[in-house]
Amino acid sequence: MDTILGPLYTAVSWIIVQFHSFYSLIFNPNSGAAWGLSIVSLVVLIRICLIPLFVKQIKSTRNMQALQPKMKAIQERYKSDKQRQSEEMMKLYKETGTNPLSSCLPILAQSPFFISLYQVLSHIAQGKTVGVIDETLLQSAQKAHIFGAPLAAKFMDSAAKIESLGASLTHVRVVTIIMIVLMSASQFYTQRQLMTKNVDLTVKTPFMQQQKMLMYVFPLMFAVFGINFPVGVLVYWLTTNVWTMGQQMFVIRRNPTPGSKAFAERQERLRAAGKLVEDPAVVEAKQAAEEARQNRQQPKRQTKAKRQTGGAPAAGGAQNRTRAGSSAHDTDADSAGSGQGGTKKQSLEKKDAQEGKEKGGASGSRTAKSGQRKGQQRPKHPSKK
Repeated sequence: MDTILGPLYTAVSWIIVQFHSFYSLIFNPNSGAAWGLSIVSLVVLIRICLIPLFVKQIKSTRNMQALQPKMKAIQERYKSDKQRQSEEMMKLYKETGTNPLSSCLPILAQSPFFISLYQVLSHIAQGKTVGVIDETLLQSAQKAHIFGAPLAAKFMDSAAKIESLGASLTHVRVVTIIMIVLMSASQFYTQRQLMTKNVDLTVKTPFMQQQKMLMYVFPLMFAVFGINFPVGVLVYWLTTNVWTMGQQMFVIRRNPTPGSKAFAERQERLRAAGKLVEDPAVVEAKQAAEEARQNRQQPKRQTKAKRQTGGAPAAGGAQNRTRAGSSAHDTDADSAGSGQGGTKKQSLEKKDAQEGKEKGGASGSRTAKSGQRKGQQRPKHPSKK
């Protein structure tokens, strides 16, 4: 690896030495401030050069979010034919100009610099010259401490090795633990900010689940691997995480994803500043909806007794109304009948009297027959004598 990445070791060491020469005009050349700020400046320089890739990463991430429904449809349609599924996916990427690897470009681009810095600091810890760092610069770098921890020291180093660098094991482990925690926390906050503010919440896609998983996986990876990083590498990675967090906050505020929470907040800011002109019809519709929401009254809550007896009075009232209506109808009918001629009334009375006589006779005959049946006695059965 030293042979392959040798030119990159030289480039990284040369950049650090140039920054160290500049900061030596302000601080002690052997101090941790001069060497630590040189590493921080290396990070800033690399990240400035990677800004075009970062912009491409943002566009690729948004395109991937927009393509998730179509990708899911292709997977469902060709779930039994993996080859056809891959062909349709590549066709979709080609038509939309999306590259799935674009979201990983910034990380991939800085990986060689990260490995080179790791090797440069490892050579310093072993007392070996590397790149343009000669013996004089090597001794100066070995004397540099950040809060009592040498730049080349690791959390897992032995007490004897750390003492050879002029430090104590307690100082090294306390400083490395604090830096690992800050590094993991900054990574978690950066990913959480992306998930909560810059994701279109109207579309639920598997991409969101993947991002949510990475929000917990990346900080855990930093915590596990951080114990094997030299202090100088921890400075490098903590600086790049802070830079990423600030850069993302700027992008989310100025150019958020449409449909996200950050996009709604930006629209509100522009509207309050008078820089956002909306359609009058849309404004009226929003005002009408807000007024309707404010004027809407919630029904009063009834007790259990009222709910159980709520239908009885209504039913009783309906029956009373029915009875009143029927009696009124009868009254109207009687008044209407009284206005007819007397002849019709007399004929009806005679007919009723005649029917009463016939009924009386029939009832009398039935009574006599029943009396005769009662007067008869049944003969007793021979067994009962």
